[in-house]
Amino acid sequence: MRHRTAWQALGQNPLKVLGSSWPWRSLAYLLSGVVSGSVITVVLVLVLAAGLVGLVVVVGAVVLVGVALSGVAVTRFERWRLRLVDLDSVPDPHRAPERPGLVGWVRTRLREPATWRELGFTAVSATALWWMDLLVLCFALGLPVSVMMSPIDDPGAWPLVIVGLCLLAAAPYTITAWAGARAAVTRLMLAPRDSELGRELTDVRASRARLVDAFDAERRRIERDLHDGAQQRLVSLNVLLGLARLDAEPDSPLAGQLARAQEQVTLAVEELRELSRGVHPKALTDQGLEAAAGNLAARSVLPVTVDIRLPHRMPVSVETTAYFVIAEALTNAVKHSRADRVEVRARLHTDVLTLTVEDNGIGGATGADNATGARPETPTRPATGTGLIGLADRVAAADGRLRLSSPPGGPTSLHVELPCR
Repeated sequence: MRHRTAWQALGQNPLKVLGSSWPWRSLAYLLSGVVSGSVITVVLVLVLAAGLVGLVVVVGAVVLVGVALSGVAVTRFERWRLRLVDLDSVPDPHRAPERPGLVGWVRTRLREPATWRELGFTAVSATALWWMDLLVLCFALGLPVSVMMSPIDDPGAWPLVIVGLCLLAAAPYTITAWAGARAAVTRLMLAPRDSELGRELTDVRASRARLVDAFDAERRRIERDLHDGAQQRLVSLNVLLGLARLDAEPDSPLAGQLARAQEQVTLAVEELRELSRGVHPKALTDQGLEAAAGNLAARSVLPVTVDIRLPHRMPVSVETTAYFVIAEALTNAVKHSRADRVEVRARLHTDVLTLTVEDNGIGGATGADNATGARPETPTRPATGTGLIGLADRVAAADGRLRLSSPPGGPTSLHVELPCR
C-alpha cells in the first residue's frame, strides 16, 4: 500500500520505514525548513526594522505593507515544500484579484483572512518552527555523532560508541515522526477554511451529503420491502406449489407442470435475494461491515482474504460507503484484473476508517497513474467514465479520500480513507 504522508507511513508500518524513502524525504524537509526559516527570519527582521525606521516618510508604510504580504510568498513556498512529506497538495485559499494590476492584487490580498493567517504562520515559523526543526536534527543526528566521537579524547569511553550507534539507529524514526507532525500542523494552518471556499461550495457539499444519506435510506427501505414483501410471497407460493405436487398424480402432466413452476419460483427467489443484497445487504444492517464483507468474499469467484478488525460498529453512512467500495472493487477484479487472489483490509485509526482492496492482477486500471500520465508513485482520482467514478463521488460526499494505484503489470490497490466523526 502506498502511503500518502510520512506520519501515515510511520503509524501504519514502522518496521518498514528504514527501507522506504520517507526518512530521507523527512530529513530534506527539516533541513530545508532550517535553511529557509533562518533566511526568512533574517530578511523579515531587517525589512521590518527598515519599515519602522522609514515611517517618518511614506516609504516606511510601503515597506510594512510588504511585510504584511510576505506570508503569501512564504506560504506558497511552504506548500511546495510540504509535498516532501505529504503527497496531497494544499489548495491555495486566495481568490482572483478584483481588479487587474498590482494595486488590485494588493487590495484583494489585504482584505482576505487567509493573508493574515499566512502572516501568522510566517511569524510562528520564524520564531518557533524552524528552531524546533534544528533542535530535532541536533538531537537525532548531532547527539549520536558527538557521543560516538567521545573516545577520541578519552579512549576508555569506547562503550559510548555503542550507545551512539543505538541513538543513530533511532534517528530515522525521530526525524520522520517530527516531520510528519510538523507537516500536519502546517496543513492545518494553511488549508482553506469553509468560509474561504465559498458559501456556495459549502452548500453543495452539504447537499450532496444529504442526497447520499437519503439515497441510502431509500435503498434500505427497498431492501426491507423486497425481503418482507415480495420475497416472502414467493416463498409462500413455492410452498403451495410443493403441496400441490404432493396431491397430483406422480409422472402426470400436471405434476410436471407444477415441478417446472416450482423451479421457476425457486430461481425467482434466488434472483430476488441477489437483487436485495445489491440494493442493501441485510448482513450489513444486522451484523456490520465485517460480516457483510465476508458474504461478498464467499460469493466471489476469486479467493478473497478479508482482514477487517474494527473495535466497534462504524456510523451507518461509513459502513455503507465502505461496503460498496469493497463490492465494486471485487467486481472489477473479477471482470478485468486476471488476478488469482484479492485482499481486503480495514482498520480504524483514531477517527478514520482506512480500507484497502488489493489484487495481484495485471494492473492498468483506468484512472490509475499510468492512464493519466501522472507519476506512478502519485495515485490519482479515477477518470470520468470508469466503473469507479461513482465510488469516488460517494467517498467524496462522505468527506473521504480515494486513491487508485494500478501500474501495468500490477498490483492494483484501491485505498480509501473515511472519517468516522
